[in-house]
Amino acid sequence: MKSSNYKLGELFILFVLFPISLVLDYAIWIKFILGILGFVYVVFILIRVEKSSLKIRKDINWKLFWQRTLVKLMLITVLTTAFVWFTDKENLFLVVRTKPLFWVFILFIYSLFSVYPQEVLYRTFFFQRYESLFADNRLFLFVNAIVFSLGHLFFKNTLVLVITFLGGLLFALTFKKTRSTFLVSLEHAIYGCWLFTVGMGEMLGFPS
Repeated sequence: MKSSNYKLGELFILFVLFPISLVLDYAIWIKFILGILGFVYVVFILIRVEKSSLKIRKDINWKLFWQRTLVKLMLITVLTTAFVWFTDKENLFLVVRTKPLFWVFILFIYSLFSVYPQEVLYRTFFFQRYESLFADNRLFLFVNAIVFSLGHLFFKNTLVLVITFLGGLLFALTFKKTRSTFLVSLEHAIYGCWLFTVGMGEMLGFPS
């Protein structure tokens, strides 16, 4: 399992072939089962083979993390608010204004059951498993962002692919610096929750 060829094949099946297959027209229950089996495989390899721990690190530099994250959030806030204002003004903060309890509920469910599994898969597992295969660190981060974007291909929306590619770069850089699943999940949740809040949730698959 430690051979480079095996890992490359694994990367292609898990992060390229399967996401592309979700665009094809076959039974949703088959897609669901394949997704569950794939994630179980990832967790097994991560814990039993790679000997990784998902525990929260004790040496986290919280001050630096919040400084970087809040600066990026301010930029994202300005850009996305302007985007919704000019393209779909009626949806600007719509869920917050009309369904505040539903808004809180969805943020909780999204952060716990969507963001965290994504970061275990795309950052913790991907870095632990494949980083050694790339001599060029910039290429590795680029590939990580590409496959993260491919994971959202089933939305069939070009803007979603662009947003998730850019998000993938941000999350890859954060994980590269911190090596913390918890921190990158927190950052991912903050940006994702904001997109839902500002009115871009429907495009990204949030219920509305």
